[in-house]
Amino acid sequence: MISSTLKYTAETEAQRIEKLHAYHVLDTHPEDNFDNIALMAAQIFDAPDAIISFVDTDRIFLKSNLSGLPQTLRLDRHENLCGIAVLNESVTVFNDTHQHPDLLCSPLVNCENGIRFYAGAPLRSPEGYNMGMLCVTDTVPRQATKKQLEMLKSLSKLVIDKLENRLRYRKNIESQVNLMSMALHEIKNPLASINLANDIILKDPGKAQKMGEMIKSSVMRIQNKLSDLLKQSQEEEKEPILAREELNLMELFVKLLNNFELLANKKQQIIELNCQDSLPSIYADKAKISDVLHNLVSNAIKYSYKGSVISIDATEEKGFVKIMVKDEGQGLSNEDMSKLFTKFAVLSSKPTGKETSNGLGLSITKSFVELHNGTIEAISAGKDRGTTFIVKLPVHRQAEQLID
Repeated sequence: MISSTLKYTAETEAQRIEKLHAYHVLDTHPEDNFDNIALMAAQIFDAPDAIISFVDTDRIFLKSNLSGLPQTLRLDRHENLCGIAVLNESVTVFNDTHQHPDLLCSPLVNCENGIRFYAGAPLRSPEGYNMGMLCVTDTVPRQATKKQLEMLKSLSKLVIDKLENRLRYRKNIESQVNLMSMALHEIKNPLASINLANDIILKDPGKAQKMGEMIKSSVMRIQNKLSDLLKQSQEEEKEPILAREELNLMELFVKLLNNFELLANKKQQIIELNCQDSLPSIYADKAKISDVLHNLVSNAIKYSYKGSVISIDATEEKGFVKIMVKDEGQGLSNEDMSKLFTKFAVLSSKPTGKETSNGLGLSITKSFVELHNGTIEAISAGKDRGTTFIVKLPVHRQAEQLID
């Protein structure tokens, strides 16, 4: 029996596979960068074959295949040397595979001109998961020196370094794309308010002062949001930082109603506000909590029918402020519920006033709520039966509790 030094539980194996898939290396074409590393490994051992393999759930993918094996050959994880070696913490060496009865069941060992010598270094991620192997093989038994094995380990680290660099690059690109999408999403409603206010001024100049204040407020919101996104872009590799302060939720709600007055009136909708008397303040990031409320009310208006009622209720409940935004709109199907808070989700509901949607609002909302150690959920009795979003944010009463 070939012993292994690593014991992956079901949970850690799932994490290993998740990390492997994050590299986006499976089923990709051969590349010179990896082939050159494999070639150096073969030259160090003066061996005919070298392979860079990645061990998936039940199969082995050959990223670099400097051997006689067909590139499209499907290798079973449990019948291959790399599938065994990936469970070892250090370099795995078989000077002669025929001296290990357990290996003779491998089709790559017991075939004509099969593998007799094998030396493989694990491709270990920064989290400590073995993603696959950098290995050299030969059809005859042989000995490996300590220096050769050390050099093989060094080359295996180069493979992971390349994958990690690519992963960081992809994350940076994704972050920039998300920031741009967030910027577009966040400025749509203020721009719509500005446009409506301008139309009202043109029709009724007597309302210029009130509409001018609305326009100024919307412009300031756009400026603040773009400024926040710029700061977030500059600090994207740091942990998210919350600019906490004591918030009077009633003030936020009143400002929210003023911001959405024009959009709601345009669709003849009514927004009702029902707040518990002496609703406690919360200690939170004002901009992010405002964005949470803004997105929920915006969606309620967007997906509700003309003439419907939207209600906002806020109460204290067991150390939390519970905020409910309820509409009489199109509701959610079971399929909608399963993907509600994912990025770019496409739901069955459609805007009722020809508004646009990019599927980002709720994913952003969820992330902001969770940053405050809060929760968000949605309840719907089904299609055309409305939706209620429930946000719970912790109430901190003492100064020492306000420190993160």
